[in-house]
Amino acid sequence: MTREVWITGQGLLSPLGHDVEATWAGLSDPAAIAAATDTTYLPPFTFHPVTLPALDRFVPKRGDQRAMGPVMLSGCVAAAMAMEQAGLLGAAPEVLKQINLMVGVGGGERDETVDEAILAALNGRDDGNLLAEKLQTELRPTLFLAQLPNLFAGNISIVLGVSGSSRTFMGEEAAGVDAVRVAFERIQGGQADLFLVGSAFNATRRDIPLLYQAGGYLLDDPKLPFWQRPKAGMELGSAGAFLVIESRDSAEARGAKPLARLKGVLNDRCRRAPGQATANAAREWAALAPKPGSAVLSAATGVGPVTAEERAFLLAKVEAAGVQVRPTALGLGHSIECAFLTNLVLATKAAQDGKLFPALTGDAVEAGPEVPFDQVVVTTWGHRRGEGMALVERI
Repeated sequence: MTREVWITGQGLLSPLGHDVEATWAGLSDPAAIAAATDTTYLPPFTFHPVTLPALDRFVPKRGDQRAMGPVMLSGCVAAAMAMEQAGLLGAAPEVLKQINLMVGVGGGERDETVDEAILAALNGRDDGNLLAEKLQTELRPTLFLAQLPNLFAGNISIVLGVSGSSRTFMGEEAAGVDAVRVAFERIQGGQADLFLVGSAFNATRRDIPLLYQAGGYLLDDPKLPFWQRPKAGMELGSAGAFLVIESRDSAEARGAKPLARLKGVLNDRCRRAPGQATANAAREWAALAPKPGSAVLSAATGVGPVTAEERAFLLAKVEAAGVQVRPTALGLGHSIECAFLTNLVLATKAAQDGKLFPALTGDAVEAGPEVPFDQVVVTTWGHRRGEGMALVERI
């Protein structure tokens, strides 16, 4: 049994705006991209932060707002936006219990004030009794629970009333891909009808730059060309992105308008020996079989040498099939788990419009012929592991 899968709702918070249209307009405006970057937060690195919109519309209870940090709030708002567009926000309980939730997120948010107080009190000492005392007296249960990644999905369920099944994926870029892949395959196989799928990422959470710079991944020289950077090539960006995807039968029964058709989602991984990531991408491309002249929204990270390998793969598609390529990280930063979801949201608009925003670099990989299209390929080659791909098609 193979069923048609539709995208019926989308929500996006990005450094360039609080919806898809504002983000798309920003990607077409170099001045807007420059204004949305932050080079003062932690020099010499560049970040692409998100400002949260007014929360009362989608997270009306002040207690819920206080209990969540930026990642969970971004996720709740983006999820509510997607549900609203799909005609599901505030739906009857019997409808909400049919919505299954799939998310790909990183580790939960921490109470930085408590962390600093504990470190100051310990002052380098190995004192287990003091640590236990501080954890018992300083950490409120709600804040402790907020540190659990599955509470990302839990808070969305609580705030928006979604009460179907729930699954949380962890594992950086591949987690975002698999959240969509599993939902897609369950719908296509007739195991479920309706999913809310998404992610969020906070690039300026204080421990995040530390984690990625410890691996030597953050870009410290923004003048380096995007597709040819060394290992230290990544600019982090915050985001929140959600999609409502469902079977065609489900959407038609609800009277929901489709935004686009999701044709396929694939994911793989390798040890990144030379050529292995290319082989994975080639298998995925062959399986999805996009039309010549299709668009490609790449979630390339900028991290070398894998970004250069991805460029070579995509350049071959430009030359052989006339595809049009755009790397979104130059305008939005790289949002790890959320990068694939962000590009899927943007791909839905691109498929509807049949055109892309202007090239972000002068590289040959972005010099494909600008012709109308009705299919968009979304690719992600994770900064360390994971090669994912999806195909979105206009209906």
